[in-house]
Amino acid sequence: MLPGRLCWVPLLLALGVGSGSGGGGDSRQRRLLAAKVNKHKPWIETSYHGVITENNDTVILDPPLVALDKDAPVPFAGEICAFKIHGQELPFEAVVLNKTSGEGRLRAKSPIDCELQKEYTFIIQAYDCGAGPHETAWKKSHKAVVHIQVKDVNEFAPTFKEPAYKAVVTEGKIYDSILQVEAVDEDCSPQYSQICNYEIVTTDVPFAIDRNGNIRNTEKLSYDKQHQYEILVTAYDCGQKPAAQDTLVQVDVKPVCKPGWQDWTKRIEYQPGSGSMPLFPSIHLETCDGAVSSLQIVAELQTNYIGKGCDRETYSEKSLQKLCGASSGIIDLLPSPSGATNWTAGLLVDSSEMIFKFDGRQGAKIPDGIVPKNLTDQFTITMWMKHGPSPGMRAEKETILCNSDKTEMNRHHYALYVHNCRLVFLLRKDFDQADTFRPAEFHWKLDQICDKEWHYYVINVEFPVVTLYMDGATYEPYLVTNDWPIHPSHIAMQLTVGACWQGGEVTKPRFAQFFHGSLASLTIRPGKMESQKVISCLQACKEGLDINSLESLGQGIKYHFNPSQSILVMEGDDIGNINRALQKVSYINSRQFPTAGVRRLKVSSKVQCFGEDVCISIPEVDAYVMVLQAIEPRITLRGTDHFWRPAAQFESARGVTLFPDIKIVSTFAKTKAPGDVKTTDPKSEVLEEMLHNLDFCDILVIGGDLDPRQECLELNHSELHQRHLDATNSTAGYSIYGVGSMSRYEQVLHHVRYRNWCPASLEARRFRIKCSELNGRYTSNEFNLEVSILHEDRVSDKEHVNHLIVQPPFLQSVHHPESRSSIQRSSVVPSIATVVIIISVCMLVFVVAMGVYRVRIAHQHFIQETEAAKESEMDWDDSALTITVNPMEKHEGPGHGEDETEGEEEEEAEEEMSSSSGSDDSEEEEEEEGMGRGRHGQNGARQAQLEWDDSPLPY
Repeated sequence: MLPGRLCWVPLLLALGVGSGSGGGGDSRQRRLLAAKVNKHKPWIETSYHGVITENNDTVILDPPLVALDKDAPVPFAGEICAFKIHGQELPFEAVVLNKTSGEGRLRAKSPIDCELQKEYTFIIQAYDCGAGPHETAWKKSHKAVVHIQVKDVNEFAPTFKEPAYKAVVTEGKIYDSILQVEAVDEDCSPQYSQICNYEIVTTDVPFAIDRNGNIRNTEKLSYDKQHQYEILVTAYDCGQKPAAQDTLVQVDVKPVCKPGWQDWTKRIEYQPGSGSMPLFPSIHLETCDGAVSSLQIVAELQTNYIGKGCDRETYSEKSLQKLCGASSGIIDLLPSPSGATNWTAGLLVDSSEMIFKFDGRQGAKIPDGIVPKNLTDQFTITMWMKHGPSPGMRAEKETILCNSDKTEMNRHHYALYVHNCRLVFLLRKDFDQADTFRPAEFHWKLDQICDKEWHYYVINVEFPVVTLYMDGATYEPYLVTNDWPIHPSHIAMQLTVGACWQGGEVTKPRFAQFFHGSLASLTIRPGKMESQKVISCLQACKEGLDINSLESLGQGIKYHFNPSQSILVMEGDDIGNINRALQKVSYINSRQFPTAGVRRLKVSSKVQCFGEDVCISIPEVDAYVMVLQAIEPRITLRGTDHFWRPAAQFESARGVTLFPDIKIVSTFAKTKAPGDVKTTDPKSEVLEEMLHNLDFCDILVIGGDLDPRQECLELNHSELHQRHLDATNSTAGYSIYGVGSMSRYEQVLHHVRYRNWCPASLEARRFRIKCSELNGRYTSNEFNLEVSILHEDRVSDKEHVNHLIVQPPFLQSVHHPESRSSIQRSSVVPSIATVVIIISVCMLVFVVAMGVYRVRIAHQHFIQETEAAKESEMDWDDSALTITVNPMEKHEGPGHGEDETEGEEEEEAEEEMSSSSGSDDSEEEEEEEGMGRGRHGQNGARQAQLEWDDSPLPY
């Protein structure tokens, strides 16, 4: 273009432009010249459309930004010097790329954000360079409209409007849409700001989601299978960018409204000793908005598989009879097998509750003399029975109790049997009055006889009236048949249980009519009928249902218990009151040591609605009470286990008291707390004392039965009656029985005496005591006692030996707990006693020359016993004894008078003293043989030299 510009110079010079003459006229001339040169305005398009990508500065225009000027190629006038944008605070600017060609470019002055503004519209004009280099007299183009659209970048991820969603559905339904989730995107363009897809992230769930975020279930939901579902959902924009964070969707499954009891626990644990414990503290009835007019509830505690139908006291029948205040004279026909009652030894026994099972092949003969032949017109038969239907098409008689001829004939004098699920009692009187028909057979037809459950039966006979009590309820016989009386004969009778004895009309006498079932506590009481109160007590359960706070049951609630309190019926017309009443129903077990195990618990309901007989059905509540195992007691007998007495005491009317200091203690093991500073072992146990009853203590004779011609065990009956206990005596020992406290048994045992009016041939007698609680369920240790007899010709020889063998009495005035440290202390103390005795023996050696040999043997014997005691760490007896010391006084000449006096004093001292030493009789006999020579000659001198001091030895 430079040549073009040079060609305009002559022309300008010719016109006089640029000359130095003329002054002001020159500027006027220049304007005129410029007007003649810059005759045209620049030209641009009328509108432009542009696109700019956000976060970029380049704008792409369509058409491109170009300005044209018709004055071209005139310098300055035909050139484009600028593009100007009209508008406030626009983020764009236009720049000229080439003045001659008029090209320009539109660009952003700062980053463009589509999310702030998606498009811009403004005015742009082009300016030429005017008439000269100073850009004077420039001209501008017309105004053009520029429309710029900002192109979006996918910089934002979708986000959900809610952080979590929750919905509730009813089980068993398929939903088109359970709920809708919604996500948004902050990008500006439709491509990146719209959500194109949703997806369930959680796998293996019965749900699906569509592109609009609607969630539905793909299968029917079950409340029993799963109460709640938690699923994660994500979203994608149309640029396939996933959501920054998934959302949680919680779907709760609501059960279909089913009428029934809510908020109850199937397993209910009962700790023994807890008293009355509520069974359903939070239970309430759901009626599904039904209008209920009345409601009846039946709660049943099923305990028929526990013991004899429920948890009852398991004491012996005699003890139970005494507890319930029954009259005396009861005869137990099914006692525990023992030496005196051995007829039940061959029967099948189930558990420790003395339940006898009869399988149709067994029977027991009651020995003669147990039951009187004449029962009189009044007597009572009691029993527990569990019986089912008889096998076979034609049921045979099943004998429970039978008194029949032993030989020759087959007459049944009285019998109790089951026949075709009927209970029959046969009683044929002797021919002692008029020969007339009399009531002989009494029949009862009851469903309970063959229901395979335990029931308590009492037959009260007041001839000719016979009454049956079953589970405390009275039943009269539905059929009574008469028969002729039995003619008298001299044939002996045989009483049997479980079958009937057939002594005649057969080749060989045998059992017949066997019983199939279980029996327990079969008793007979001649000459007395039992009262209703005693019958109720004997069959009473120790567990059952109870109601806490009867006065707060609410108005309109009626309730009723059955006699055993295993069934409770409640009625009411207000659901709220019924709920509160059932929440107060509790379980109680009054036994200190209940039978552990499960008790089934069922609650059935019957609802009535207005105008309808029955409107809705309430499912049965099926729960159970788990009675936990009670703490087992450890019964311990302690006392003096060996002592000597002169023969004269055994021959006296009072005899010898065997157990003057016996103690009965019951303990249980309790684990110490880990924080207890008294022990370093966190698992160590301590013994705590507990109180409970005993039901018998047996004193057995060891080493042969008592010879009733010369010895016996005695106990005043007043001692028993004062403490409501009984006892039986035999050559095998003494049995004290009855439910009583341990202190009562202690007091009675303190008065048991042994007498022997011919003790010359006897050296010692040994006895053993064993006590029981709950008919042998818990038993004590076996406490053994040995009583030695000091004969008159040996008393003087035994005196010194006995004083050396006896334990140092001062040790027994101190209470020693049963612990290792106490045993160690007690093993140290005998060493002091040893020193004292050694000093005494040494003095005897110098003073009593004639007794050196005997004293030395006695001293060696004592040293051996002391060492044995140290090795075994023996536990000294806790009973307090008198402290006695044996110092040596001056030596005097022998005097027969003083010897006799001293001998009598020593004999009296030995009668009052008992020793707890464990030495055997054989050792004493060997000692006596070693000291036998010269006994009478030396004894007087020795006794004259000794004088015993009764003052206490300092400890």
